[in-house]
Amino acid sequence: MQKFEPKIITTMREGYNLSSFKADSTAGLTVAIVALPLSMALAIASGASPDKGLITAVIAGFLISVHGGSRVQVGGPTGAFVVVIFNVIAQHGYDGLLLATLMAGFILIAAGLFELGRLIKYIPHPVVTGFTAGIAVIIASSQVKDFFGLAVDNVPAEFLPKWQAYFGAISTTHILTMSIGVWALAIMIALRKYAPKMPGFLIAIIATSLMVAVLKLPVDTIGTRFPDISPGLPIPSLPEMSWAKAVEVLPSAFTIAFLAGIEALLSAVVADGMIGTRHRSNQELMGQGIANLGSAFFGGLPATGAIARTATNIKAGAKTPVAGMMHAIFILLFILVGTDLMAYVPMAALAAILFVVAWGMSEFDRFIALLRMPNSDRAVLLLTFGLTVFVDLTVAIGVGVTLASLLFMARMSETVSVQNGADGSNEADPDVEELGQRDDLPKGVEVFRINGPVFFGVAGELLDAMRKIGRKPKVIILRMRLVPLLDASGVTMLEEFIAQAKISGAKIILSAVRPQPLEMLTRVGLINNEGDLFFESNYKAALKRAENLADATLR
Repeated sequence: MQKFEPKIITTMREGYNLSSFKADSTAGLTVAIVALPLSMALAIASGASPDKGLITAVIAGFLISVHGGSRVQVGGPTGAFVVVIFNVIAQHGYDGLLLATLMAGFILIAAGLFELGRLIKYIPHPVVTGFTAGIAVIIASSQVKDFFGLAVDNVPAEFLPKWQAYFGAISTTHILTMSIGVWALAIMIALRKYAPKMPGFLIAIIATSLMVAVLKLPVDTIGTRFPDISPGLPIPSLPEMSWAKAVEVLPSAFTIAFLAGIEALLSAVVADGMIGTRHRSNQELMGQGIANLGSAFFGGLPATGAIARTATNIKAGAKTPVAGMMHAIFILLFILVGTDLMAYVPMAALAAILFVVAWGMSEFDRFIALLRMPNSDRAVLLLTFGLTVFVDLTVAIGVGVTLASLLFMARMSETVSVQNGADGSNEADPDVEELGQRDDLPKGVEVFRINGPVFFGVAGELLDAMRKIGRKPKVIILRMRLVPLLDASGVTMLEEFIAQAKISGAKIILSAVRPQPLEMLTRVGLINNEGDLFFESNYKAALKRAENLADATLR
């Protein structure tokens, strides 16, 4: 039953001391500084008040760390939910959102109990990149009014009518509001470039809030838009429930659960890659479910693992889930003693923060790299992106996954046709066992034979294989002659595999790479990764190269 054991129990059993607590507390404070303005901005973008974002960061953030299956995961409100939350509140009211969040929590717990965490690997990378980039565009679009101070009473929810309304009101641009937004944006960009360790979001908020307070500038602030925010946490209670209401919000509950599961497990994978651990995917889903139940009870928003905050946590020296718990406690202290200070935060500065968040979510470099992939991957990416922006997120994910599956089957049928035209030798027969593969393995060298296509369903096995190596080899040989197909997700996982090997000081040799995988690696520039990645035409040549590399390293 260890797969259902929260990581907090595992880390405590390993031994926890004052040194670990100091490291976790420092990391928790660092993440809280990042999460504080971000939680408020995401709540407002979602159509809720800023205190709802802070409540979510405290309750859900604490519960995710206590019950989750990742060692350093940090949870809270995220950009992925903005579109869904906004639509649910618009259609069903805030009580409808709380009910949907509550139901999503139970769905996530059930998904964990039925061990569905492993299914995350079946979401193709172009689909994930497509819908996250689409969400980024929607988030950025939703902030144009506040950034420029446009006089638009009712901004349409749909993408094209929204921009028509913006252009129609362009003459009402409030220069002072726009100047504050530009100033906040400039601070964040400058700090990210010249002082990346500084908390850019918080510094931008403090600087612009001081300007507004000291100069008494006539601009829209949290205080003018949300005058009734009270300090402290609300008393937990159940939302208004009825069978009819539950049926209405059920599709939204599944969407919330789906997004929470995807983002949490993707964030856990990123954390594993950064610190060399392995998360428990099913326990992570259960932790996310419990956290969303707690958030709904306290009137908060849906929550999940946040990739950027998790990465910040790791870079700040987090050792255990206690860091995530401390991050929640520090935000709670602000809620108890600093709520009145929120009144001075200008809406334009929060809009600037969300512009930066949207840019990070868009994964622009990854998006452009996927556009260099074959037509099938490009089609999935662009269709998912377009449907997310112009139609609906749920439709986009469903269509994207279905199309990716159909295209994969088509590509596999073409691959099989090519194989049937081979010379019939055992050279590429996946059923032939090579029991002597490790007989001549030089010291410091590890080898893996990959059998079959490396596509979105099995690409993660590469990373699992890397983690299962008991010792750290100097050279890793990946035998690729039985890999007829490499798709965009496979390329991404191979890139992560190479990056992890580089962190551990290992070199990678790919042997007998076939034409289609070689073309894919060429498209993303891996073929030019000199010094860390080597190619050989057969296993014998790869062994020779590995021996030379290992000898040079061991000297």
